[in-house]
Amino acid sequence: MDHMLYVAMSGAKQTMLAQAANAHNLANVSTTGFKEDLLALQSWQIGGQGYPSRVNAVAGQTGTNLSPGTIMTTGGELDVAVSGEGWIAVQAADGSEAYTRAGDLRITETGTLINGAGHPVLGNGGPIAIPPAEKVEIGNDGTISVRPLGQAPSALVIVDRIKLVNPDPDQLTKGEDGLLRLEEGEIAAPNASARLISGSLETSNVNAIDAMVNMIALSRQFESQVKLMKVAEENDSVSARLMAIS
Repeated sequence: MDHMLYVAMSGAKQTMLAQAANAHNLANVSTTGFKEDLLALQSWQIGGQGYPSRVNAVAGQTGTNLSPGTIMTTGGELDVAVSGEGWIAVQAADGSEAYTRAGDLRITETGTLINGAGHPVLGNGGPIAIPPAEKVEIGNDGTISVRPLGQAPSALVIVDRIKLVNPDPDQLTKGEDGLLRLEEGEIAAPNASARLISGSLETSNVNAIDAMVNMIALSRQFESQVKLMKVAEENDSVSARLMAIS
């Protein structure tokens, strides 16, 4: 009975973890540039003394779905979406360089260019600073041009250029902050072929319908494992009564 109980208990625990990861994906279905976390249940044999008769169910993260989301036209002056392959370089909270597809940019009161998550966007020499201007334009190659206050419409000045990279997707890992980084903290080189689409944003690549179906399937799976634990309890009670009769 303990074998059945152990399998059902470990399976129920890992199903809860898988449900949490699926709920996280579903909660970010409207987050700009969000990349879906992939999770799978795997069988893991437990070693130790005695016979190898215990197998634990483990919910392990198998990677990140890096497929692009849908490009949505917004008309926003500071909204940009990466066209095809490529990433926008930003500065993470710990000061390290990281990469994202979230191009919902805005300018802070101090002139720093950040995205919707508050991460400073990196340029040729670090975080990009925008001087006071009447108009800001972002070119397809990431070049940022501004029209200074009081100047003619044709008086555009290049301020900086957004760092766009295109590293090998197999070398990218997603952190808890939702940003992607190269393995061992390496820094990707700028890629001149990466392009932006101004006035547009890339939506999340999470399929809401698939996430809802997965949530229902995981809920039923959890219920089945709880029923197995109940059956194990009932069988144990019956066995105890039989032992008392004998």
